Amino acid sequence: MFTKFKHFALASICLALTANVEAQNLNAVGNNEIILHAWSWSFNTISQHLQEIKDAGYTIVQTSPINECFVGDNGGRQLFGNGKWYYHYQPTDWTIGNYQLGTRDEFKDMCDKAGKLGLRVIVDVLPNHTVIDRSHINARLDSAVNGRENLFHANGLWPINDYSDRYQCTTGEMGRLPDVNTENPDFQYYYMQYVNDVLACGARGFRYDTAKHIGLPDEPRDPKSPQNDFWDVATGRKAVKGLWLSVPREELFIYGEVLQDRNVPEQGYARYMDLTASNYGWVLRNALNKHDAKAGDLLSWHHSVDPAHLVTWVESHDTYCNDHASAGMSDELVRLGWVFLTARRFGTPLFYSRPHGSTRDNYWGDNEIGKVGNDEFKHPVVRAVNEFRHANAAEPENIIFSDNGKQIIVERGKKATVIINLDEQAATVAIAVTVENGKYRDAVTKKILQVKKGVLNATLDPMTAYILSK
Repeated sequence: MFTKFKHFALASICLALTANVEAQNLNAVGNNEIILHAWSWSFNTISQHLQEIKDAGYTIVQTSPINECFVGDNGGRQLFGNGKWYYHYQPTDWTIGNYQLGTRDEFKDMCDKAGKLGLRVIVDVLPNHTVIDRSHINARLDSAVNGRENLFHANGLWPINDYSDRYQCTTGEMGRLPDVNTENPDFQYYYMQYVNDVLACGARGFRYDTAKHIGLPDEPRDPKSPQNDFWDVATGRKAVKGLWLSVPREELFIYGEVLQDRNVPEQGYARYMDLTASNYGWVLRNALNKHDAKAGDLLSWHHSVDPAHLVTWVESHDTYCNDHASAGMSDELVRLGWVFLTARRFGTPLFYSRPHGSTRDNYWGDNEIGKVGNDEFKHPVVRAVNEFRHANAAEPENIIFSDNGKQIIVERGKKATVIINLDEQAATVAIAVTVENGKYRDAVTKKILQVKKGVLNATLDPMTAYILSK
């Protein structure tokens, strides 16, 4: 057991809780992709930082929505204030380019540069709804569906009162955002032209915003919907009016924002795309905030879908911006959570780039749309664990928690491991491990830690992660 004495824990052999948490296929290589959510960065800003993104170990760059969008606050470009980050989540048309992020040419240039570096660009898309103020909808969109009356579900202007009611959830107005009739073949044809143009510019995937608000084939239909076939069209299983998804589905990385709740058919959505592990993010943040890895079940993915097809995060732009559920967490604490997620074998981790200059007293920082985020995305520890993930993708995982929940060890195979000290004080520990005996070097500090007779003895700095290999 760990017993505190002054600022250190007395060393003793820890009867650690150990679990070998493999997926069903024990021979499968773990997920190797790592996503940087370049939240509210402009296309030109992303272009300027692509080499840094590559060097930091990311494989995918996710943009904010690139569609034509609502111009509010006289075109102000603050994240929040004289301008709003969420205006680019209010489509006025499905064409590439908006005043917040840049032009189609700038987007294509960014994709071209990313491709040359071996990076994939994925785009946040949101076919589910339009701008709140419908007077701003582009006439081209009305014309494409043969009139405004054909753009929305019959139920599309009625607020959702019960999100567990799948008819309301998939056809009703969410947060005052009118619900598009995504099953209208004319809309699908218009939308897929946008998707194919995004792919023609060089993007290689999508994040589907509010995906759980678009119905599955076997779910209740809106009176205006001939059949619930949007996902079959959007993911290339069928054509609409002769138009197919222009790139084979297997070449694209597609995931959906299917936030977990009662009565959400997770397995149904998983037939089409990877899904967000929103419950797991909550459990992880709770453990981090309590500095106790045993405050929740971190071994379970808290999801019905195979973890190889989950997108994981410590925080998302929604948890940071909407109710600030994660915004009060220090960068240091988020970083420790990132190390844990990324060291694991499965799940595709997404790193949310917080605003440049942000603090725990000023969440918006410099408060400029288009600007690069803070330096955390390329912090040496973040970079080191990203590289650790790539180097050990084929290795099984084993997770060990200290008795008091202050330390986490993620072993990958027999020659690589990560140690996370959640304690706000230094700790001298002795923990039984399964990696080979010998000396291990930390990738960042170059500190040497040693395993003797199956026990790791070390003095760990407060709130620190060690990325170790032989």
